[in-house]
Amino acid sequence: MDIGELILTNPVSPPAQLESLSLTDKLSEERKKQVAKDFESVFINKLLETMSASIGQWGFEKDGASEQVQGIFNMYLAREIADKGGFGLWKDIYKSLQTLESKETEIASVDKKV
Repeated sequence: MDIGELILTNPVSPPAQLESLSLTDKLSEERKKQVAKDFESVFINKLLETMSASIGQWGFEKDGASEQVQGIFNMYLAREIADKGGFGLWKDIYKSLQTLESKETEIASVDKKV
């Protein structure tokens, strides 16, 4: 592909409006729990990365492969911690998903009556 083809020469059209951005449409309770635990595992993964970066050198060679293996280890460790209960953050996220869903149901029922 030529670089000249990537340059915009015409105005960009505005994005189309979305009808609904609801994240909780037709999610089962188990799926909501898993979404909350997945979010907590991402948070724990970032926490582990920050902690290991603050430790400094331990005398091990830091090449690309070892950093990749450490990243994969942190990812699986974070997922396992979150699945076993984690910090309990997933419970708050789960409750907020339930609250969001109940508010959307109330708004939808009020809209239908009008």
